[in-house]
Amino acid sequence: MKTNKSAAKRFSFTATGKLKRKKAGLRHFMRRKSTRAKRNLRTRGYVDSANVGILKKMLPYG
Repeated sequence: MKTNKSAAKRFSFTATGKLKRKKAGLRHFMRRKSTRAKRNLRTRGYVDSANVGILKKMLPYG
């Protein structure tokens, strides 16, 4: 089985098996976002449970 390399660059597993992801919305239109909103976007998010099964197939050795 091959690892999907684009998914491997975007997602990583935690020690408990959850999938971490980076939040969207930090590329442009930054001046209209508040400082608080930008700070919250810097923190990592977790992949929703509906999509975990698909991503575990893409990352079989994670």
